[in-house]
Amino acid sequence: MSLELELQKFPKDITLKDGSKVTLRPLRKTDEKSFHELFLGIPEPERMFIKHRVTELPVIHDWCQNIDLGRNLPLVAVADGKILGDATLHQQLGGWKRHIGRVSVLVHPKYRGRGLARALVSEIADIARSSGLEKVEAEFIGGQETAIHMFAMLGFSELLRLENYVKDMQAISHDYVLMGLELKTDEEYTSAGG
Repeated sequence: MSLELELQKFPKDITLKDGSKVTLRPLRKTDEKSFHELFLGIPEPERMFIKHRVTELPVIHDWCQNIDLGRNLPLVAVADGKILGDATLHQQLGGWKRHIGRVSVLVHPKYRGRGLARALVSEIADIARSSGLEKVEAEFIGGQETAIHMFAMLGFSELLRLENYVKDMQAISHDYVLMGLELKTDEEYTSAGG
């Protein structure tokens, strides 16, 4: 299946554990203000773990105005016109990691604990599988144990942990954790005997 076919499934309405409903869909150019507000709502200590300066409007403007879904596919969760969370599938279009996608996820603190991050990551893994990727990986800074646990519950396993390998935006050293998930297609689950 191709990415174009997979994207035809969106927008998609889902119900969270608390009964609330959200719509999942790819990021749009018109989402700039709401997307920026998502990042502004993330507590400062957590923003130290984000690789980009997401509080700076020009960064968000660039992301929203230069969307390339084949390279970076941001899938957002929206309710009442607000973006509550985002999971992005990052892809290398060539080179030795072209068969591996990278997943990142972020949910506004007010909407955590409802299964939203889990739903977003599951959708991104399905998109990756349908797009022909063989593996997806996720990067973490040690201390993000809740996120690491959630990814493990989705089938990701720890591939690598390097002690004091990365630094946050305040130059504080942290462990680097790489997790991975093998993507299997439906054909790989069926038996050859028919």
